[in-house]
Amino acid sequence: MEEPKLADIEMLRGLLAYQFGRGAEKILEGELRIKRSKATGRVREVYVDGVLLGTIRASDGFFIPSLRGAVKLLEHVPYPRLRVVVPHEVAAHVARGRTVFCKHVVDVDLEIRPGDEVVVVDEDDRVVAVGKAVVSGIEMLTKSSGKAVKVRRGSRQGLGNGHKAD
Repeated sequence: MEEPKLADIEMLRGLLAYQFGRGAEKILEGELRIKRSKATGRVREVYVDGVLLGTIRASDGFFIPSLRGAVKLLEHVPYPRLRVVVPHEVAAHVARGRTVFCKHVVDVDLEIRPGDEVVVVDEDDRVVAVGKAVVSGIEMLTKSSGKAVKVRRGSRQGLGNGHKAD
């Protein structure tokens, strides 16, 4: 890991504000460190205080939040921004990495577009999973069937380093 250059910090701040809305860039507060791609030299991973907040997808340059990054994001954006809310009884399945279906969505950020990175939360606003929206926020509420979110990682799948997200 290395200390980012000023240009890297500005790029990350702009990317987070663009992708997730104003205030999201505040997740960078703390001891910011990055990992670069050996092949391209571009920023690939973003750490704050030793915790991986997310990665930068090489294909389009978008920020993909980790579970801990999602928790920090939600601390800085107002409800229901970025969120797909599911009932408690469904949250347990989603936490194990299962897909979120439209019929289970009880509330959602209506500005979500297909392909957006989203945070699945339970009715108490606890992070259950992170993933990619398959349909728009409006469709998630109005459709009675079909996939709403393709889950990338559920909170009960662990963090990839032997720890669980709670």
